[in-house]
Amino acid sequence: MSDTEASTPRPEPLGMTGYLAPEGFLDELLAELGDAAAVHGRLVLAPGPARPTAWAQNVWHDPVRIPFGSIGEAARALRAIQRNWALYPLHHHRRAALIQEKLPHVSAKPLVFPAPAPAAPLGSWMLEGERALIAAAHCSSPFRNGEVTFVEDRETPPNRAYLKLWEALTVIGRKPGPGDLCLDLGASPGGWTWVLHELGARVIAVDKAPLAPAVAALPRVEEQRGSAFGLDPRSAGPVDWLCSDVICYPERLLRLVTGWLEAGMARNFVCTIKFQGPTDHAATRAFMAIPGSRVMHLHHNKHELTWIRLDPAEG
Repeated sequence: MSDTEASTPRPEPLGMTGYLAPEGFLDELLAELGDAAAVHGRLVLAPGPARPTAWAQNVWHDPVRIPFGSIGEAARALRAIQRNWALYPLHHHRRAALIQEKLPHVSAKPLVFPAPAPAAPLGSWMLEGERALIAAAHCSSPFRNGEVTFVEDRETPPNRAYLKLWEALTVIGRKPGPGDLCLDLGASPGGWTWVLHELGARVIAVDKAPLAPAVAALPRVEEQRGSAFGLDPRSAGPVDWLCSDVICYPERLLRLVTGWLEAGMARNFVCTIKFQGPTDHAATRAFMAIPGSRVMHLHHNKHELTWIRLDPAEG
């Protein structure tokens, strides 16, 4: 029997969910999940349906195991499920590459911000051994292994922090625009302020340190010298977007955003939770418990997470 005439292997449900940790943060994901059934490199399999996680760069929903006899058989089994697949390379790299080559090509070109995220479903797969693979047709991220990359601007922004805000806005599929007022806390030297201004918004940039001169000179930027934590929400007035990449302990940021939420003075939030020392899982859970919140590790985050809360009326 030829390879093309062979029967297609039958997927075997695992009854688990796969969680792919960001590079360097497997321990954080394992601590967050608490009940890993198996670990394959950075991919953690845990029992039951998907649960909210901050330290998963991509979530594999309803993964299956597919035994196969040949490279062509493995590729045919994946194509029988759906078209688009991304390889998580871990074992038997040459064999995995040969299987991926038999699948339809999926472009991995960097995005040109503010282009939207890809709309086509993208499954993920890996070789478990020479004769078996694990695959999930439905994943949380439309990007290969959750890695969002951009055509970077290496000349204009004052630092590389702008990539975090580009990624956050791309992932949530919502952006500030003309007519919006944005508050950028801890703005210096102005990477996030530059992003918000380039989208057409008006920006109030608050920091004790100055903005880069080119950012401060932008026409819709107002620079306010002072502490982000000394700003009273009711005195500051309503804003459409509150953004913060300020360096502080997580519990201090939690108090700050709680004050703005209670005052009802900000409709949308994008804030970086920075860990200075060990990961504060209790603080992470407190942010996740805020109604309407998402907490995630972006591809461009370091030892930090991004907390997002959007106005449900705009959704």
